[in-house]
Amino acid sequence: MNEDFSDDLAELRRRLEQSEQYLGLAGLRARRPDLETEAARPELWDDPERARRVAQDLAAVNDDIESFERLQARLEDAETLWELAIELDDDSVLAEIGESVGSLRADFDALELRSLLAGSYDERDAVCSIQSGEGGTDSQDWASMLLRMYGRWAERRGFSFEVESVTEGKDSVKGRHAYGLLRSEHGIHRLVRVSPFNKEGKRQTAFASVKVVPFFPEMAKEVEIDETELRIDTYRSSGAGGQHVNVTDSAVRITHLPTGLVTSSQAQRSQHQNRERAMQMLAAKLLDLERRKRSDEVAEIAGAAKRMGFGSQIRSYVLYPYQMVKDLRTEHSTSNTDAVLDGDIDDFVAGYLRWRRAEEVAAGS
Repeated sequence: MNEDFSDDLAELRRRLEQSEQYLGLAGLRARRPDLETEAARPELWDDPERARRVAQDLAAVNDDIESFERLQARLEDAETLWELAIELDDDSVLAEIGESVGSLRADFDALELRSLLAGSYDERDAVCSIQSGEGGTDSQDWASMLLRMYGRWAERRGFSFEVESVTEGKDSVKGRHAYGLLRSEHGIHRLVRVSPFNKEGKRQTAFASVKVVPFFPEMAKEVEIDETELRIDTYRSSGAGGQHVNVTDSAVRITHLPTGLVTSSQAQRSQHQNRERAMQMLAAKLLDLERRKRSDEVAEIAGAAKRMGFGSQIRSYVLYPYQMVKDLRTEHSTSNTDAVLDGDIDDFVAGYLRWRRAEEVAAGS
């Protein structure tokens, strides 16, 4: 035989056995019948929120079990083909086996990455806020470029991407593990390029901040909001929206007076729906604020820089005089800037998740 796949297939078999452990497959299989029974109860839909949670849990359990079973079946097919190739001394199937091995490795990499998404809210949808910083018109343009980048990324993954407020650079991303994946993007992003707004063609640096919080539809159960502490304003929806943009004052902006936090929604069809969505986003922000309060206090005591400018970025996107996108936390980089700005950020997300796990392990040792 011109190639020997014995070691490759043995390695994949070990990875399959490991995935059975980190997915908790035995527990998932035991839990599935209970969820199916619950989902089949007609009275479940008397409580829409509980029905939504049950449906999501069942979908997640099925997804994990089916992912494992698909990998198991494909590996068994590759192993069988390899055994036949050895038995018949047939080199004609080696290319097919090699292709299967490569594909299985990539899919195991993706499954193992999913195992790093074990945070309390990692499975939730995400609310992203993008704010321009230093750099004038360039920073505003940079914020809109980032908005497009995340929209393209969401589209690639089959996630729902909905712009909640154009003026405030706020959008929601819906899909399993959306928040866990997008946590990698939380921070300040720096762009270096020849400015299209500078008549002299000079190099310009612009900054934009990206804030990512988990989305809580069941806001009342996660955080209490005193509505006497809210200012609620309505206004007419604006921006591209076609038939979904109303001519009435259906858009809603909510200001939480004690904290100054502001959320808004204009993407829904009615004022009631926009108000509910804005309240849900406010709940997410308040919960995130409470979670970060202690670490922010420590950072303030330590004198950590809060300014959105030089030296504060988590990632740099250099388009001139050379092309390079580099994450300053993980050191991951690429020269394919066009692909990154078109939404190909999965390697940066994966690098961050592995870096975060390493940091957690080091902190615990």
